[in-house]
Amino acid sequence: MASPSENLRFDLGIIASWIEPGSRVLDLGCGRGDLLAFLKKSKQIQGTGIEQDKEKAAACIERGLSVLQGDIKDEVVDYPDDAFDVVILSQTLQQVFQPDELIKSLSRIGKQVIVSFPNFSHYSIRLQLLFRGQAPKNPQLPYSWYDTPNIRVITLADFRHFARDVGYTIVKECSINTHDQERKGRIVSIFSNLRATYGIFLIEKNKI
Repeated sequence: MASPSENLRFDLGIIASWIEPGSRVLDLGCGRGDLLAFLKKSKQIQGTGIEQDKEKAAACIERGLSVLQGDIKDEVVDYPDDAFDVVILSQTLQQVFQPDELIKSLSRIGKQVIVSFPNFSHYSIRLQLLFRGQAPKNPQLPYSWYDTPNIRVITLADFRHFARDVGYTIVKECSINTHDQERKGRIVSIFSNLRATYGIFLIEKNKI
C-alpha cells in the first residue's frame, strides 16, 4: 500500500518532511490544499492557506481546510509577528513582484520560511538558449514568452546569493529533479545548479 506522502507531488513531500508535528503553518498559493490536508492528517498541524484562484480556494474549503481567497501580498500584511512557525511559498516566487519585500513580510510573520521555485539554470534551458537563441521552455517552465505568468527567472545560485546579501540563513536546502507529472523525482546532490529542475530552501532571518 502506498504511503500518504506518495500522493503528494515530490517537492511537496520533501517540504512536508521538514515540518515539525503540531506546527503553525501558513501555505501561500496552496492550490487545492493537498499539502495542508496531508500535514493536518499526518502531523496534526494548525494550518491556514491563502489561494488567489477562487475555484481552488473553494475546493480547499470543501475539504474542511482553513483557506482565504485573495492576493498573497495583501493578505499577509494583517498577520502579527511570529504568527506561524513556518510559512510556505511553493513554486510561486517567480511570479511575484518585489519578491524581496514579500520574503521580508513572510519572515516577519513566520519564524521560518520555505521557498521553492523552478531552476532557470538547468542544463536543458542553457542548451536551448545556446543553440536556438529563443526563450526556453521545459516541463517546469512550459509557457511561451508572451503568455507566461512568470515575471522573473531564478537560479539556485541566485537565491543563495540573495539569502547571503539580504540577511537570511539557509537552514536546509534541497535540489531535485521531477518527472511523471511531478509525482516522482530524485534529489540532486552534484552540480545542482546545472542539473536540478527545482530548488527548495528553508530560511530564517539572521539573528542580530
